[in-house]
Amino acid sequence: EAKGAGLPCVSLNADAFSTEVKAETVRRLAESPGKVDLVVYSLASPVRTDPSTGQMYKSVLKPIGKPYASQSVDMMTGEIKEFSVEAASQEEIDQTVKVMGGEDWQLWIQALGEAELLAPGVATVAFSYLGPKMTYAIYREGTIGRAKEDLERTAGLLTKRLAPLGGRAFVSVNKALVTRSSAVIPVVPLYISLLFKVMKEKGIHEGCIEQMYRLFAERLYTGHPAAVDAEGRIRIDDLELREDVQQEVARRWQEVASDNFERLGDVAGYRKDFMNIHGFGVDGVDYDADVEP
Repeated sequence: EAKGAGLPCVSLNADAFSTEVKAETVRRLAESPGKVDLVVYSLASPVRTDPSTGQMYKSVLKPIGKPYASQSVDMMTGEIKEFSVEAASQEEIDQTVKVMGGEDWQLWIQALGEAELLAPGVATVAFSYLGPKMTYAIYREGTIGRAKEDLERTAGLLTKRLAPLGGRAFVSVNKALVTRSSAVIPVVPLYISLLFKVMKEKGIHEGCIEQMYRLFAERLYTGHPAAVDAEGRIRIDDLELREDVQQEVARRWQEVASDNFERLGDVAGYRKDFMNIHGFGVDGVDYDADVEP
């Protein structure tokens, strides 16, 4: 689409955490007309190598303080089963923050700033997730939640750094979506399946593109300062966390079992989203055709 409109479009498929990729990005941008007026930071990874020390850090999805037990679902079989996760050690907490916190976001803005590539009024937004109270123990109050808190602190630091340009850094708290990351978090696939069914029944479900359109059209670029919550975050999880939605999801959560999961949850929709993000289940593709690797 960009090429058809005569706009430059460059993709770099590489380790976004590395100093080399930041330098290559700066080089490419320096060759382009104009400066950068928006930086979207959206990285999810199990590992990160610190570019200054070469040390590799690993993130974990664990509760903090005490073990956590609940129900989840095998999305391939539809079987509801109990699971438990041991509490994280302090080292695991620290490593998760190192991978998924705000340090690398700060390094990206620093690299672009030092190269004088940031435009007046520049905005940068990092994607986050809060979720409902039923997932807090494993998510917001767990190791990944500590990393998200660090991301939010970083937004404040970057806003101060960008102040001379009239710029601003935001964390956007987004809606639950089927991703490679969310699919491996215990509890979350079951919650998402119930949530999607409820939101589709109410006519307010959004996929990735619809959600991003609302972020840009109704939050970031309205001609007015972006509306934020008390912690300075943009909230596009407002439909997900609407009281009537969460009440119905909670009711179904208490009732769901292997024999009624397909009726209470959006099993087909979840599976289709999961298959699609891995390149499968796409209309018009002959998956039996020979392919030259």
